[in-house]
Amino acid sequence: MSADLVLHFANFSTLCVCLVLKFPQMFVLISAKSSRGVSLKSLLLELTGYIVVLSYQSYYEYPLSTYLEYPMLIAQDAILLLLVFYYNGNLNHCLLPAILFIAGWRLVTFQKWIIDLAMSLCTFLSAASKFAQLQCLWETRDAGQVSALTWGMAIYSSLARIVTALMTTGDFQVLARFLIMLLLNAWVMATIVYYRRVGKKQE
Repeated sequence: MSADLVLHFANFSTLCVCLVLKFPQMFVLISAKSSRGVSLKSLLLELTGYIVVLSYQSYYEYPLSTYLEYPMLIAQDAILLLLVFYYNGNLNHCLLPAILFIAGWRLVTFQKWIIDLAMSLCTFLSAASKFAQLQCLWETRDAGQVSALTWGMAIYSSLARIVTALMTTGDFQVLARFLIMLLLNAWVMATIVYYRRVGKKQE
């Protein structure tokens, strides 16, 4: 298989996966009418990370195909946040985060040093989002309404983006971020599966 074919497949498959990445989680919440087990802090941190990566890669004019999924992920996370706020009974609290995200999106590309610093911190933000979800799972000892399928697709998208980053820009910050995200996504997925099995045994 040629390198170009591998690259095209990785880009296309990542876009397809990210197009529906959060849908399983949305459907689970809507079906259960509950956001139990889904960490609000994790979603807020994850959305921040997505905004920074999109801003960084567009600022440096990276190939569009290497980050086209981020607008889709941002839109899906925004919808997911609305659902979590709604099922937590805090829908009226979502206006402030929306204003902060929009303002931050503009601020981060104001100067080159700001976007570089934001990208340096982005890996820590994204890692913190995964740990926030892990902490939520550990505290409740229950996978609740957390979708294993969504996290499984996140593992694939991280792996595919490692491939595309290696084959295109070779940017160390981007590569490091996706490698860490791959490991943490796998950890969250394993934790969900573990608590699902524990729950079934207790039943």
